[in-house]
Amino acid sequence: MSQESPTEPITVRTAKEIVSQIDALAAATDRSRNYIVNLALRQYLDANNWQIERIEDGIAAARAGRVRLAEDVFADIAAKYGWKG
Repeated sequence: MSQESPTEPITVRTAKEIVSQIDALAAATDRSRNYIVNLALRQYLDANNWQIERIEDGIAAARAGRVRLAEDVFADIAAKYGWKG
């Protein structure tokens, strides 16, 4: 049997339309409202944490002098895809 992470209840207020969409998705997928909300929160956090990490990596690269001119980057992309500018 797998161990679940400890949980903590929270209260969130949202528009009735959003609650209706959550409930419809839960019914369509045979899942609970709690499951849908937790999945949505996890996906949101994962996406935003990934974005923040990429931004921090970019800032560190820039501070270390690992940068390229935008024109060079655009030219490489155009060459890769056969675009003519």
